[in-house]
Amino acid sequence: MTSALHHVTAVSGPAARNVRFYTDVLGLRLVKKTVNFDDPGTYHLYYGDDAGRPGSILTFFPWDHAAVGRVGVGETSQTAFRVPRSSIGFWAQRFVEAAVSHEAPVVRFGETTLAFKDHDGLSLALIGVEGAENEPGWGAAKIPAEHAIRGFHGVTLLLRDAAPTAAILTNVFGQTEVGREGSVTRFDAGGEGYGRFVDLHAAGDFLPGRPGRGGVHHVAFRAADDVAQAEMARKLVNEHGLGVTEQKDRNYFRSIYFREPGGVLFEIATDAPGFAVDEPAETLGQALKLPPFLEALRSKIEERLPALA
Repeated sequence: MTSALHHVTAVSGPAARNVRFYTDVLGLRLVKKTVNFDDPGTYHLYYGDDAGRPGSILTFFPWDHAAVGRVGVGETSQTAFRVPRSSIGFWAQRFVEAAVSHEAPVVRFGETTLAFKDHDGLSLALIGVEGAENEPGWGAAKIPAEHAIRGFHGVTLLLRDAAPTAAILTNVFGQTEVGREGSVTRFDAGGEGYGRFVDLHAAGDFLPGRPGRGGVHHVAFRAADDVAQAEMARKLVNEHGLGVTEQKDRNYFRSIYFREPGGVLFEIATDAPGFAVDEPAETLGQALKLPPFLEALRSKIEERLPALA
């Protein structure tokens, strides 16, 4: 049993600016507009591919006045999406035209990498992947379908020591070490799906991270179902001595959380029931969706939420 990425959740500034960047500039689909279940006065926005497939979903808690975070040890230092290899030039030109902060393309682990940041400073990258052009893409107004982002390539975690985290990736998530470049070790969940790779960057006594705007809140891995999730939890507790939360119903998946040995907050989320559980696939992300326990407060919640357009 192997587990690839399910989603990545980050913290942003103003919600409307966040929506413009991820839908207009990157061409992702807003697949779910809901609220933070633990802070209903705040949006929880989900972006992904055409169907909101696991491994394509980047989500945000937008807080207008959140302090700026700092990437450091114990944090996710980069979240990478996959695009067709031939599309890197298109995206480099688009970033110039849209005034997106970006770096010159470089080759890492044999693949062209175009690193960039959003308006809040979140560290992102596009990876040119051979064969990605054969996968479905969400064509936005300014992004031809052939150049569309196809889902996650993977994440990079900045750690003091990679070995304890590597033990979780291999033993609990069934991933395999597939390469090393300098102080970075790559792990692969295998298969041909989204979100296969986790890169562990061993930084030694680097500055610790500081949570906040422009930072990743947590990284979620996939569980096929509740049984698979329970087995992962058993290993975490019995074989690694880690504390794991009770299962939480997030409406679109069921989740458990734990802090991996390097300090990064991990989640294990089930694939089911998915984002079409409360609205048709054709209209994903258009209406504000609330869990049943918040429906009675809908009018008050809607009054507090800022406009997105």
